[in-house]
Amino acid sequence: MDEHLIIADLGYGDAGKGTIVDWLCSRSQVHAVVRYNGGAQAGHNVVTPDGRHHTFAQFGSGTFWGVPTFLSRFMMVDPLALAAEHAHLRWLGVPDPFELLTVAPEALVTTPYHKAVNRARERARGAARHGSCGMGVGETASYAVSHSAAAPRVADCGNPRALRLLLRRLREWVLDEVGPVPTPAVEDVADAFHAFAGRIRTGRLPSGGPLVFEGAQGVLLDERYGFHPYTTWSTTTFTNAFLLLGEAGAGDAKRMGVLRTYATRHGAGPFVTEDPALTLPERHNATGEWQGAFRVGHLDLVATRYAVRVCGGVDELALTHLDVAEEHRELRVCRAYDQQVRLTPGDLANQAALAERLATARPVLEPVPGPWPAFVADELGAPVTVTSSGPTWLDKRVRRVPRGQRSPGWGQRGHRVQRKTVATAAGAPSW
Repeated sequence: MDEHLIIADLGYGDAGKGTIVDWLCSRSQVHAVVRYNGGAQAGHNVVTPDGRHHTFAQFGSGTFWGVPTFLSRFMMVDPLALAAEHAHLRWLGVPDPFELLTVAPEALVTTPYHKAVNRARERARGAARHGSCGMGVGETASYAVSHSAAAPRVADCGNPRALRLLLRRLREWVLDEVGPVPTPAVEDVADAFHAFAGRIRTGRLPSGGPLVFEGAQGVLLDERYGFHPYTTWSTTTFTNAFLLLGEAGAGDAKRMGVLRTYATRHGAGPFVTEDPALTLPERHNATGEWQGAFRVGHLDLVATRYAVRVCGGVDELALTHLDVAEEHRELRVCRAYDQQVRLTPGDLANQAALAERLATARPVLEPVPGPWPAFVADELGAPVTVTSSGPTWLDKRVRRVPRGQRSPGWGQRGHRVQRKTVATAAGAPSW
């Protein structure tokens, strides 16, 4: 790999971004993995050939290979969750994961107070839950919008006096918003966060080699383009990565979309192709207290085309879970719905209306007419360059792409950064 690569999930998440990043780092001289959105709610499962398994949330999924991680300013950093993840990686044999970590000083910090508000609000919704992960990520972003000067950031963790003031104000806000809820003492949180500041480096986007930008969640959950209110407070398209590259003058990047041979959704929200009759293997995703059920269905190419469109296109695709498709011939694909639903992005009211229409739409299902990679490439107008038939890096294959399947812009350099930038709109841890 000799150029930057941005990875995004073209569905509702859980397509296998982490395992693709792990594979890339196994075969290429990746300079660093850059996390460009989300926070500790990410769950990128990586399994090694010798059986080790880690769910990467904030550390990049190349950590087993010693590839450094950069948490960008678009990340919402949870120091307590990072400490727990660090401990598990050490237990799995990574000598000192914090030595591989650099964090943008202006990145927002998620605290136990954000989590408390998040969970209280979700409980209050009752049967109308949004399917939150319960990690406080959305409340971190929301609080920063309404209280920008008072939102704790990574740089504040190194200043105990200023940090305590910010945490006290945040705790008072929690009590005003949701009333008395169990929260830790400000002094305890401040001490833990100050210890965190002493263990990590802060800095800017790494330079000196190719970067892999590892996205979190999926494009269909995007804060602008997802189906409101079942979305994340995060930009899940390629936009943030291109902004970071443009600010650093770091050159061009390829855009890779990741999708499964079938669709999944973790938690509430519209899911046109959901099929409760499908019994598919899922070792690392299950019903959760906050997100709810892990749901499966047939590949929805209507929604996937929408994801590609709002991303501004993709240069290549990674298709995962081909082994499941081989074993479950009952899997179908959806290229149309039984009613006219025009997936055109707009404001939040428009996205909420789309969610309502999708909730009543039904899929028109058909068998896959030929090999999965060629079919998906033809349908989405981009080559499938990587296929995956299992959880480890040994289960990945580079696919030779016929000339006719190469997408417009393949191999063209020096234009995408400008185009994409313009298009944007618990207990004490052991450090």
